[in-house]
Amino acid sequence: MPRVHRPESDARGLRFCVVAARFNEAYVTRLVDAALAVLSERGASDEDVEVAWVPGSFEVPLACRWAARSGRFDAVLAFGLVLRGETEHFRLVADAASNGLLRVALDTDVPVLNGVLAAYDADQAASRTGGRHGNRGAEVALAAVQMALLRRTLEPA
Repeated sequence: MPRVHRPESDARGLRFCVVAARFNEAYVTRLVDAALAVLSERGASDEDVEVAWVPGSFEVPLACRWAARSGRFDAVLAFGLVLRGETEHFRLVADAASNGLLRVALDTDVPVLNGVLAAYDADQAASRTGGRHGNRGAEVALAAVQMALLRRTLEPA
């Protein structure tokens, strides 16, 4: 039988950095609040969680890199919301954020969870920040706990 690693979701003793974009702050705050609630419910103490606000989603990856490279965190959670306007600018920002977050995770070996949403309109944004589709912030927080634990299991000592 193969050795199976399926981390639970106990956040006690883990340290997290939440990086959040102020642009579209009302929606992003909903994501952050849901993530903080999940981390707390799973046992993370207030002292083990830091929140850093940046201007917008484009700036999120750089702040995540600073957090990941600090050596102080077991996982970094990234939150932002990019709404479609009259141009494709929203897609460029969302793609840059997504690609940047992946690069940070791969370059630092620290789990960086992507909670930067790209929505076509306010209804989609509301639906994914506590509406009929749930709250992506809660999902990202649970994934952050699981990835932090998996890292401890799989990474060489």
